[in-house]
Amino acid sequence: MTSNGIIWTTDEVRSADGTTIAYETAGDGPPIILVGGAFNDRSTTRPLATELAADFSVYGYDRRGRGGSGDTAPYAVQREIEDVAALIDRAGGAAYLYGLSSGAILAAYVAAEGLPVTGLALFEPPFQVGPHDGAEPGLAKRLAELVSAGRRGDAVALFLTEAVRVPAEAVAGMRGGPEWSWMEGLAHTLAYDTTVTGEAGLPAARLATVAVPTVVVDSTGSPDRLRDAAAATAGAIPHATHLSLPGGFHEVPPEVLAPALRDALLG
Repeated sequence: MTSNGIIWTTDEVRSADGTTIAYETAGDGPPIILVGGAFNDRSTTRPLATELAADFSVYGYDRRGRGGSGDTAPYAVQREIEDVAALIDRAGGAAYLYGLSSGAILAAYVAAEGLPVTGLALFEPPFQVGPHDGAEPGLAKRLAELVSAGRRGDAVALFLTEAVRVPAEAVAGMRGGPEWSWMEGLAHTLAYDTTVTGEAGLPAARLATVAVPTVVVDSTGSPDRLRDAAAATAGAIPHATHLSLPGGFHEVPPEVLAPALRDALLG
């Protein structure tokens, strides 16, 4: 596949439990694996991957349950850690990791397990810190129940209002919009993202075991709860750096983010 003049090679790898994980790769350099968040698959991380491909061998993949990847039940965060481990092995035995949102939490947990991570970049891991109230208890279970009942749109709305904290009237206006069917198609994975994020506060002890160079990034256009979480994450990981970049709500344009990641990870 060719996109923006870059040739992408697609392939699959098997995780420890036998689940097939689909991925694409491009570029020539040290490997970096992009771990997406909610409503993400490898297509949504491709714009950043395109910007990084001049300096890295970029691996974009479909987290389990998304795109071309399998989805073996029952779900567990540890299985997703094993998925990344399989990709690291495929990439040559060591790799940088970039994670977005729930994917940032997942990437941090991979590094905390002592897997061969060369360096770590985390974008706004949505931990609950300081005065910011967390998601409602039992949210993952409620999301799964709605999907099982065939109410995928209601699951998307619940996630947006309670996890992302989009006002209910704004969510109502999104229904029927061009992206709503896309989000409904990934509704069954929202319970996975919510399980990764958890219902407790910052797991400081777990983050303190991360022993690789780490940069935590936030957007100047994000709300305080996300920016505070990024700062707290950087404070919990030994010797981590914290960057604030110009952007919008929970995003920084790839052409701004990629050079910052290159500088932070490659020096």
